[in-house]
Amino acid sequence: MPPLLIIPFILYNLIGFLFFGGSPEGWSQTVLSIPMVSGVSWALSAGDLMILGSLVLLFFEMLKSTQSGRASVLEHILSTLVFVAFLVEFLLVGAAASSVFFILLIMALIDVVAGFSVSITSAGRDVTMS
Repeated sequence: MPPLLIIPFILYNLIGFLFFGGSPEGWSQTVLSIPMVSGVSWALSAGDLMILGSLVLLFFEMLKSTQSGRASVLEHILSTLVFVAFLVEFLLVGAAASSVFFILLIMALIDVVAGFSVSITSAGRDVTMS
């Protein structure tokens, strides 16, 4: 199964280029505004929604990383490739020069580091139990 964080990568590019014309400022557009009891409106931007959805996907990626086996090695490789794609786009593409994309990049890094950390820890347990 491919890494789930490929979904925000694809969505960011589709939405960013199709709806925002490649401008990173489009992610700050208010999508939802809710009046609070305090009298102040709570505004949710497109970028906030992208990060929120990606956090949910990162949670499921963390759950997937606890599985061991040969498929987990492929999963780690694919997660690393997704991180590299985020990094290259952040450095080279103007539309990715936003805090939203940078946070997605860090989430991809956390996915890679956590996946390898969990695998190494569980492999160490397997060796000591034998």
